[in-house]
Amino acid sequence: MMPAYEYEGVRPVVHPSAFVHETAVLIGDVIIGEGCLVGPNAVLRGDIGRLEMKAGSNIQDTCVVHCFPGKDVVIEENGHVGHGAVLHGCRVGRNALIGINAVLMDDVEVGENAIVGALAFVKEGTVIPPATLYAGAPAKQIRELSEKEVGWKSRGTEVYQHLAQRHAATGDCVEPLTEVEPDRQRVPDVLYETKKTSGR
Repeated sequence: MMPAYEYEGVRPVVHPSAFVHETAVLIGDVIIGEGCLVGPNAVLRGDIGRLEMKAGSNIQDTCVVHCFPGKDVVIEENGHVGHGAVLHGCRVGRNALIGINAVLMDDVEVGENAIVGALAFVKEGTVIPPATLYAGAPAKQIRELSEKEVGWKSRGTEVYQHLAQRHAATGDCVEPLTEVEPDRQRVPDVLYETKKTSGR
């Protein structure tokens, strides 16, 4: 069973089709929508505001998501939050991507189809326009994104939507083996399309 904690009489809500790893922690006013994925060791703390993941979005391993008083955190449909990112009192637009270990501060608004690069630090109150790339510390606009790049991002999120289904169907907590078995199988190929294979 996933660690989910009621706080001040408010209990997390997880849609039956979502996958939340058993090492993730949900506290208080957290709403996980249809087909979402919350990865291992992520912490979603809704103790001073609401955290909402809308349909098809994902928050990956070791992310921390918290509110600012009076400021809900919303991950819109198909939003994609990479490993180790920290989100505080911000909003992530529909089909936007937050890169690995990026930090988004209070009142940040990430536009639809935008990408925030890995390790970016997005200052309080920054408004990121739709379909743009922001990167750096502090983050600034690098350029606009092409339709092809937005499509690449969308297909990457579809991989995580598929992973949510597969983890729910096949993931079990087990004792590890002590040696490699003969003819050891591999996990199925997810056919992830990198920028190199997509021809960018």
